[in-house]
Parts: sequence; C-alpha cells; structure tokens
Amino acid sequence: MNIILDPECTFDEILQSVAAKFRESARFWGNVQMALILEGRELTATEELQIIDAIMENSAVEILCLIDQDASRMERCEKALNQKLMELSSCTGQFYRGDLCRAETLESEASVVIIGDVQHGARVTAKGNIVILGELKGSAHAGVFGNEDAVIVALEMSPLQIRIASAARHYKDSRRRLGKGPMIAFYENGEISVRPLKKDFFSMLHLI
Repeated sequence: MNIILDPECTFDEILQSVAAKFRESARFWGNVQMALILEGRELTATEELQIIDAIMENSAVEILCLIDQDASRMERCEKALNQKLMELSSCTGQFYRGDLCRAETLESEASVVIIGDVQHGARVTAKGNIVILGELKGSAHAGVFGNEDAVIVALEMSPLQIRIASAARHYKDSRRRLGKGPMIAFYENGEISVRPLKKDFFSMLHLI
C-alpha cells in the first residue's frame, strides 16, 4: 500500500488525516495485512512509527513492514539489524544467516535466529526458542530436553514437523501454509498450538 503525503501540511495535520481516513474506511479494508510505502516528504523514524500506529489503531489493517525506497537507508537498517542479531547471539543464543537446505541440520545449545528459510528435508533443533526470518518448510524442534516454555516463530509456516519439548505435530503437505503472515507455535496443555503472530514480528527477537 502506497500513501502519498502532502509536503505542505504539518505533520500533525497529516497524522490526523491518516487516522481519520482509515477510521472512516475501516470496514472497506477489513482485517488485512499489508506492507507500507510512505512517499511525498521526508520523515523521521519516530514519525514513520506514528503513522503506522495511527493506521493500526483506527482500522483492522496490520502493517507487517515499512518498505524504504532509499537504498542507503535500507543498507544502514540491514547493517543495524545484523549488528543487533550478532549482539543477541553472543549473549544468549545463536544466529545463522542463509537457507537450510535438504538434509542439512542446525543445532543450538540455546536459542537460534535463522535469517533465511528452513527448506523441505532440513532440520533445526534448539534447547531454547527458534525464530525463523523466512519460511519453515522442514522440521523444527524447540525446547529440547523438556523446555515447555520454548516457542517456534516464523514469517511463514508450512512445516513437515514441529516439536516443542515432548509434544509433536506432523503435517503431510509442506506446501500447505498454516496461516497468513508470521506464526507462532507454543506448548499448551500437552499439545502444540499454532497461532498468527499479532504483534510486530521483530519485537519477538527479545525471546532469545
């Protein structure tokens, strides 16, 4: 979704206008997930977040990500994300960049963040949580050795098998997605439950 902002208006006027337009058209949009592009004027990171909040607070639209068309800013953001992931992995977990392909296995003694896909036939196991910044199509086992508080999170889930602690769920068709957008799997009453991830996906990085 593209929103073109009037460069002549004050930011407060823009914010009020965005809130009003999405409030008035909330029924039209319904419950959808979108990527957002903001054009027409320069915005600070704080102003961008305020616009996203205005949209989500006044409609059922869920903004999954903000697409930045400034190549230099995209590069800086990617560098900052990678640096943060490195800091997290050095403290409490592990981070792996790249796809896990068929017959490949990744094991972690703590939690793990994977920047890529877990392909059909690949397997990832962790004593803690598993966060996949891509699609889970293979097998994932979090909470090895009985950690029932562990979770598995992925941008897209179409797995062959999910295990958390001693509970497991098997799926016959890895091409079938369990839902649209980011999903979270967790242990509940002796079974594994899978739900859409409603909050900002990157806020889940605190899990590791």
